[in-house]
Amino acid sequence: MKVRSWLLAVIVVTCVLVPIDLLAAQPPGRQKTDTTPVRQIGVYVLPFYRSSDTPDGHPDVRIAKAYNALLASNRKEDILSAEAGIESKPQLITPMTLMVLAIRMYDVGLRDRGVFWFYVAKDRYITLTKVIDGNSPGLNGVDDAVKSFAILAGPYFNSYAFCDPARQYQLAQDAIDWVEKNPYQAIYMEQLAPLPGDRTTNLKHSIDGIRESIAKEHSELSDPAKVEWMRNARKANHVDEQFCWKN
Repeated sequence: MKVRSWLLAVIVVTCVLVPIDLLAAQPPGRQKTDTTPVRQIGVYVLPFYRSSDTPDGHPDVRIAKAYNALLASNRKEDILSAEAGIESKPQLITPMTLMVLAIRMYDVGLRDRGVFWFYVAKDRYITLTKVIDGNSPGLNGVDDAVKSFAILAGPYFNSYAFCDPARQYQLAQDAIDWVEKNPYQAIYMEQLAPLPGDRTTNLKHSIDGIRESIAKEHSELSDPAKVEWMRNARKANHVDEQFCWKN
């Protein structure tokens, strides 16, 4: 059986071709009249991640033994250390780990890096779904976890990212470049049943498809009328006040 179509729809709507009205909407739990800067992404995706209830508290992180403690820290240096470790050995880093890295980057003020890793997590997951049969036992729980991260954290990242559409476009391109340069090695595990076709070929087609989606989104947001509508809607919903503040 192929990966659930409803999941891919959620991932695409939340993270790739984001409808322009969603770029001006409030993230879950935020009030339309709220102007408070959003400095923390508060989400629960159990058992992998539970954000702290207070800004100075520590989240509960359970995604990879090597990085749990670092990613639960509120020190920017520790989050950067986790990033360095992940970049040094990226082959089998799960999309869930990348999602948590993205969230913690945002929380410590490294918001551009957070957007980058959120897109990397999304792209790495999509490439997996285009190569591996979603019914493979080794993927139990992965689709639901990534769906939850995308639904809950995606609006925060996109609300910030589209403060500057040109920067967002560059980060999206940088993310798929990283995914292509660092293919997820789980794709080649023999214990994970592949979809029909050659794995490497399917991976390339997936990467090409993501690039096409990024280009299409960029084209959509090059329409001055749509850009003006989005700016006005974001202003009405106080999205810029919540997300476009300077560190």
